[in-house]
Amino acid sequence: MALGFAVLAGACTPEIQIRAPKDPIVINLNIKIEQEIRIKVEKDIDALLLNNKELF
Repeated sequence: MALGFAVLAGACTPEIQIRAPKDPIVINLNIKIEQEIRIKVEKDIDALLLNNKELF
């Protein structure tokens, strides 16, 4: 009986597997590009407002 319990207890041991993903990892860099565009647009608007003070 002890031998049967040892066999069953050995079959219940957890197994951990580490595998590389099948799909490539994609890093989206659009956030940085959008921020640079916003800064350029804001600078253009600031220059426009400084040159044309009668707009507001």
